[in-house]
Amino acid sequence: MAVGPYGALLDAVRGVRWPARRRVPGGSPGVHQARTRGVAPEFAEYRPYRQGDDPRRIDWKLLARSDRAFIRLAPDHAVLGTTFVVDASASMDFPRGRDGKWALARRLTVALAAVAHASADPVGLLVGTAAGPRRLEARTRAGVVAELARTLDAVVPEGSASLAPLVALSRERCVVITDCLGDIDATRAALARHHARGGEAHLLHLVAREELEPGERSILAVDPEDPACERPLVEETRDEYRQRFAAWRAKLARAALADGIRYLEVRDDALPETLVRRIASTAVHEPSA
Repeated sequence: MAVGPYGALLDAVRGVRWPARRRVPGGSPGVHQARTRGVAPEFAEYRPYRQGDDPRRIDWKLLARSDRAFIRLAPDHAVLGTTFVVDASASMDFPRGRDGKWALARRLTVALAAVAHASADPVGLLVGTAAGPRRLEARTRAGVVAELARTLDAVVPEGSASLAPLVALSRERCVVITDCLGDIDATRAALARHHARGGEAHLLHLVAREELEPGERSILAVDPEDPACERPLVEETRDEYRQRFAAWRAKLARAALADGIRYLEVRDDALPETLVRRIASTAVHEPSA
């Protein structure tokens, strides 16, 4: 698989597994536990034999002891389609001059896609750009991760973008990667609806270290998506900025978690392979909707 600069990262996450947080609808065979029950060597429970069942599935030892025919059931396993919704608005291109939020967004998406694809799950991409979404249909074919990487590398963040409509186009597992500085209320509501319909909803909130600690020098902060919006950040306002930014992030995290969304704040200087393992390891089975 030709992945260019992502090769070392993909080597670092090879072998990571990303199990579904909820039982998924039955469909194509895969590695995730499905909501349905089938017949397989892995035992889960018994069901009385019914006309039309395969007689080879009868537990003959139980029949001999009880004089009643039962078949052995086991959890079906299915694939989990995964769609990455990636924010490519202007605010993601920060800070300029070094690898920041956009670089981490690309690397996280490629690494998580490789982990999902390794389980034979279809992976797809929806990039929110000012010119409209760029779409890569979810596929399991060889080379889809490299195609996803090329699509992301060809995008330059600019303008503003709406992510909420893209969530509705997502497969069973929807992963939104954004700095939450755009239509976050609408995006969170769309993710909550996705979760309520039985899907798996993830919100990865990217924050630059300069946003957390803007330094001591006086600056004029300008909204990259609305240059008319500008505020001076000086000694007298810096502490207020930190407090309000922290309060907003905490409120967003509480609201997302209350909606059933798996929320994770990540700094742009974090190691993507560490983040991938953290995201995958927190996947647990939840009751089906």
